[in-house]
Amino acid sequence: MDRLLVFTAQVAIAHGHRVEVTEQVDPLTDEPVVLALVDLDTGIRYRCAEEPGGDVSRWIGRVLECTVTIGGAGAHTSLLVDPLGPGTTGAKLALRGADEAADAAKAEADRWGGADRPPVEEPERFW
Repeated sequence: MDRLLVFTAQVAIAHGHRVEVTEQVDPLTDEPVVLALVDLDTGIRYRCAEEPGGDVSRWIGRVLECTVTIGGAGAHTSLLVDPLGPGTTGAKLALRGADEAADAAKAEADRWGGADRPPVEEPERFW
């Protein structure tokens, strides 16, 4: 599952470059926050000024798109990254809607008769 990373900085990374992303889950919003980004092909490191506190996760991905918006107070960068391996935050994102999907599937199965009901016993035949 591709990830869209948005930075309030100008971070230009070429298409196809491998990046290492260090992030932490924000306790208030339960969303991942990128703390550091390393372009593994050039060695350039980008990091936030504040020091991370608590558990952080790292994952590696390949850049699919990079859009840098320049000028004014709205300068930012959008990176579309394809994760190359499993990461703990990536797993949390992937499982975010799993409970709702499981509940919806169970409701649909119940609506159609479900598979958790015992089979109907046929009456005994005497002839």
